[in-house]
Amino acid sequence: MFFDSHAHLDDERFDEDRDEVIRGLPDKGIAYVLNAGADMDSSQKSIDLAKSYDFIYAAVGVHPHDADSLADAQLKALEQMAKEEKVKAIGEIGLDYHYDFSPREQQKEAFALQLDLAFRLNLPVIIHNREAHKDTLDILRAHRSILKGGVMHSYSGSWEMAKELMDLGFYISLAGIVTFKNAKKPVELAEKLPMDRLLIETDCPYLTPHPFRGKRNDPGFVRLVAEKIGQLRGMDTDLVAQITKNNACSLFRI
Repeated sequence: MFFDSHAHLDDERFDEDRDEVIRGLPDKGIAYVLNAGADMDSSQKSIDLAKSYDFIYAAVGVHPHDADSLADAQLKALEQMAKEEKVKAIGEIGLDYHYDFSPREQQKEAFALQLDLAFRLNLPVIIHNREAHKDTLDILRAHRSILKGGVMHSYSGSWEMAKELMDLGFYISLAGIVTFKNAKKPVELAEKLPMDRLLIETDCPYLTPHPFRGKRNDPGFVRLVAEKIGQLRGMDTDLVAQITKNNACSLFRI
């Protein structure tokens, strides 16, 4: 049984068949899904999904793309959302210097504010980092004393950075990128990461694994991530599923 540790089932691409997709997941071996928020609206939708389906849990947070929208009122609203029983993390939060949809200084401020929120609520964090490795690490180092655990989601950075993240208490999550034919760093990570620090995810509807690239992703495809990791490590897929599920349950206290 698999734990998809990062999904966006609230995305509009599921609007026509969301319930059908979700109800079919247990038959595909999906034990749990963590649905991550990216703004105020998707955070509330994540909570609504978690209330509607026993095996879905939620995270709430403001993605760096929308960092310029995080004012005091939104932060207070997030705090109230995060007190819901099935909210298990603050996320996804972090930095994105690829698109720069929000100014970088506002991204860093929103990131720090939400790390502080996670500390006050004793929750782990789900980190988005794209082309912002140094600043992401600098902010996490500055908050080292208050971190309550977390995960670097859909990680495709270096092994060296992964080691420092693990020293900070983080799990590393691999997504469908590890199955791509041109994947190098994710494959190296899949081979090297300690199994007790590894999570798997889809980041659906994005990053659909090979051989289904180009199609909409959903949590049922997380099996392909586990299979690839198993192939690289000489492990049975079921064992990869069991270990990563236990890791996610430990992180999210499920």
